[in-house]
Amino acid sequence: MRKKITGYRGQVTGGGGHTFLGLAKSLATIALVGSLLACGGGSDAQRQTSGTEQSPVQLAQVSLESVQNEVAVPAKVQPDPERVVHIYPPVSGRLISLNVRPGDSIKAGQTVAIIESSEAASARADYDKSRIEAQRSAQAERRATLLLQHEAMSQKDYEDVKAQAESAKSDLVRTEQRLRMLGLSGSDASDRVAIKSPRNGVVTEIGAANGELSKSLDNANSIATIADLSSVWIVGDLYEKDLSLAARGTPAKITLGALPDRNWSGTISNVSDVLDPTTRTLKIRVVLPNPAHQLKPEMFATIRLVGRRQQLMTVPTTAVLREGNNAFVIVKKPDGTYEKRSVTIADSQSDKTEIASGLRPGETIVTSGAELLRDEGAGS
Repeated sequence: MRKKITGYRGQVTGGGGHTFLGLAKSLATIALVGSLLACGGGSDAQRQTSGTEQSPVQLAQVSLESVQNEVAVPAKVQPDPERVVHIYPPVSGRLISLNVRPGDSIKAGQTVAIIESSEAASARADYDKSRIEAQRSAQAERRATLLLQHEAMSQKDYEDVKAQAESAKSDLVRTEQRLRMLGLSGSDASDRVAIKSPRNGVVTEIGAANGELSKSLDNANSIATIADLSSVWIVGDLYEKDLSLAARGTPAKITLGALPDRNWSGTISNVSDVLDPTTRTLKIRVVLPNPAHQLKPEMFATIRLVGRRQQLMTVPTTAVLREGNNAFVIVKKPDGTYEKRSVTIADSQSDKTEIASGLRPGETIVTSGAELLRDEGAGS
């Protein structure tokens, strides 16, 4: 029994050693296969993930659309020059009263300023002398007429008296006109001249102050500028390429940055015949009524002109790249390569851009990721 058992143990020991070695080999094989399977599974998952990732370069086709362009012309509000009055002092003197301020509304005949002037006193003295001389000459003419009727005066002497009377009358008329120009009356003995507004309007500028010495008309600064703003001009700078859209009588829509919720409709009343050589623009004008004075001089405005309907190629705005003043897109050619091509833009908006030339309808262009191709030279 001992030998049997010993023999059994020895068999177990010897056979067990071989059994454990085989088991280790089996386990290593299983582990290696599992590792290979795991690696194969990871590659499949990676390939699935990479297959679902979106390419950074997106493409689209050039389409042809019927569009009606709108040209935005920068402009400013200006008063009508025919409704602007610059008030100058009619005589030299001291400005003793300035009765208006910028922004004041004023009526025709309202006193703007008062000037104390020696010229006014001189004009009144000349009028008084002319009036007295005219009265004296008129009486002499009446006496001469009676003497002539009674043949107590020769015809020649009578004609001399009559000529003197007419000369005195002419001097009186001249001095009266002078007083009216100065705003004076013959019955007033003051040397002060009241300067009055010739029309209704708004005071836009003041060029004098109380106490200043004002010169006469031959060399003077305006005391005040008055503008009637019931009608204003919208004057814009139109580029020469858009000249075909701005004929006289063309409808226009006016918008202002200061009043974004409102717009005005009008027509182009004038297009300048002279091109500014520096800005390459022409002046266009729209006249608008302004009864509530909402449109104020020097406000920034925009004149919007509607162009003719035409067929233009359109692309997403993201497809257009710029280098300085040049615009271009990346075009995918049939052989799979990419080409950088310059284009001419007709109009650009936030979502789409209209192309005037440089592309053909149906061509494939890059709408996203074009910068990557540009950096690589758009070679392939």
